[in-house]
Amino acid sequence: MNNYVYLSLGTNMGEREALLHEAVQMLNKKTEINVERVSSIYETDPVGYADQPPFLNIALKANTSFTPHEMLKVCLEIENTLGRKREIRWGPRTIDLDILMYNHDNIKSDSLIIPHPRMNERAFVLIPLEEIDAAIEIPETGLHYVQGREGVKLWKTADAFSYLQKQKGDHSC
Repeated sequence: MNNYVYLSLGTNMGEREALLHEAVQMLNKKTEINVERVSSIYETDPVGYADQPPFLNIALKANTSFTPHEMLKVCLEIENTLGRKREIRWGPRTIDLDILMYNHDNIKSDSLIIPHPRMNERAFVLIPLEEIDAAIEIPETGLHYVQGREGVKLWKTADAFSYLQKQKGDHSC
């Protein structure tokens, strides 16, 4: 596996923490994906459509042999399996998996834009991303730090995902 991918995961319906864990486990069970780092869990205020419950959000870094479009397909399959319905833009959801970055690639197709076009506007993405890679440079902005933390609070530390080390060998989480 020689590609790295950063993902953002969020949920605000049902058993939120359990859904995050299940999504991470589903990713890590794929032989083509090795989840290396998972952030702490952050509870965040909704953005865009405000009349909904707060979200739990994480970021993760994985190595993969999947292409970006294959990775997108896996993310959509996980969303579907975990009951994601797309009824209201930025509305409530059981789970959301977004590809933030794939290597240093810039991709624009009908189904996929990498880097994620709104990631640098969202503290709920940048704060967990910065936690798993403090030296990360956000494409197109050059940002490598987060300025505001409004609406984002630590909910559970990253050791909530320590079981991943046992699933595929000893990798840092």
